[in-house]
Amino acid sequence: MPYQPGLHILAEFTTAKTEYLSACSPCRFLFNKLIDKLSLSKVGEVYHEFDGGGFTAVICLTESHLSIHTWPEFGLATFDIFLSNYQKDNSDKVKQFYAEVLAFFDGVEHQKNEITR
Repeated sequence: MPYQPGLHILAEFTTAKTEYLSACSPCRFLFNKLIDKLSLSKVGEVYHEFDGGGFTAVICLTESHLSIHTWPEFGLATFDIFLSNYQKDNSDKVKQFYAEVLAFFDGVEHQKNEITR
């Protein structure tokens, strides 16, 4: 069987929990908890809060990456996660991570693309 690099989810969701979209601290706590829970390895991260609200975050993992960008004024966020299958199939971890992020934000999914690389 040929190598398949992994599953990549790109999504957009809205939420009424705009306070979770305004500051990065709750999201950082969630991401760290999920990275530990799913036995992923963080190698770097950048979180940036914008004046007036909203934030962006990009987390580099040995398995690849995840990111989120928020617009609290619209109740909107975009989310992206890709985990490589180099040593094992991580598709279930990608799906679980995304599901827990959506649940945390009480998000209403507007768009989701699953790309099998």
